[in-house]
Amino acid sequence: MDTARGVTCLLVAVICLSCAAAAAARSPPARLHRHLKRFNKPAVKSIESPDGDIIDCVHMSHQPAFDHPYLKNHTIQMRPNYHPEGLYDESKTNVASSSNAERPMVQLWHQNGRCPEGTVPIRRTKKDDLLRASSMRRYGRKRHTTANPMSVNPTMLNEGGHQHAIAYVQGDKYYGAKATINVWEPKIEQPNEFSLSQLWILGGSFGEDLNSIEAGWQVSPDLYGDNNTRLFTYWTSDAYQATGCYNILCSGFVQINSEIAMGASIFPTSSYSGSQYDISILIWKDPKEGNWWMQFGKDYVLGYWPSFLFSYLADSASMIEWGGEVVNSQPDGVHTSTQMGSGHFPEEGFSKASYFKNIQVVDSTNNLKAPKGLGTFTEQSNCYDVQNGNNGDWGTYFYYGGPGRSSNCQ
Repeated sequence: MDTARGVTCLLVAVICLSCAAAAAARSPPARLHRHLKRFNKPAVKSIESPDGDIIDCVHMSHQPAFDHPYLKNHTIQMRPNYHPEGLYDESKTNVASSSNAERPMVQLWHQNGRCPEGTVPIRRTKKDDLLRASSMRRYGRKRHTTANPMSVNPTMLNEGGHQHAIAYVQGDKYYGAKATINVWEPKIEQPNEFSLSQLWILGGSFGEDLNSIEAGWQVSPDLYGDNNTRLFTYWTSDAYQATGCYNILCSGFVQINSEIAMGASIFPTSSYSGSQYDISILIWKDPKEGNWWMQFGKDYVLGYWPSFLFSYLADSASMIEWGGEVVNSQPDGVHTSTQMGSGHFPEEGFSKASYFKNIQVVDSTNNLKAPKGLGTFTEQSNCYDVQNGNNGDWGTYFYYGGPGRSSNCQ
């Protein structure tokens, strides 16, 4: 009897320990630790940026892209086969590989160092980043926010909707897009709001099948914990439901460049009636491999989105958009005062209003062309507006943006 009772007690103790271990594994601190371990890969070198970011230099083959089952045995494509700006120059892959070259400072962390060749710079995810997110599962993801010029949903304007001021083309097959984007540091009213300026490469409908590749600059206190202007990318193959993420916070984008960190602060930014600063972004589809490549500035080919990530974009895009977007969460029941672009309306012009210039599309022959039939769109032009034009110096361009809440924008 005593033996049986002892065995029973031992089994109960083992079960209790197992339950306790399972409960501990499900606890918030344990989940937090697992998520941080998934986001942050072992670093060859770490660099602390003046803005408090930590940039980890991670071996190229250890980057988050290779968490994807389709990429486990993927051979990294170190250069595109074709480039829409003429013959591909291998030095474009990483201009800084020449030790004698003057390396431009385009991100704030460059003040304190660079990553060695063979590594990629990744902004380290901190505990506070995850704690700010609405949920750890949703960290690095956003809701359906693409501007649909064919439809304005009035309920979205009144229920924390996203507002846009964009230029766009549709009605053809597009294989990429390019723009030079004026960089500002717009003011954000609420931490859960953001302001961005980007280009969208879109395929499919605006329903649940939307494919999108996006890149530009953004200010997002929720995502980054500050009001700095940062380079960002995003992708989705199902209208932001279950696939895709910002930057490289999930498997997908394959980075090959050791100089530019996704999500890192851009330096410097423009000032009203003062110095103006731009970034240039080119995204194009390599006609041989089918991957979508991204180039930052004249010198940095950053990497690619493998074609298998997409359905519609595996072939081509059906719409290209360029412009600004903000979240209007209707604080206190009135329109947000979060700024778009410089926070000033297009009619104020150069050094006061923000602009996109030299906007182009990549056609079926892999050449950059001026967009035909350019349209413009904004949900509330008295809050944020857009005005396009064309001249010899800037090609096709537009000014856009605004202050948000004002006497005309309630």
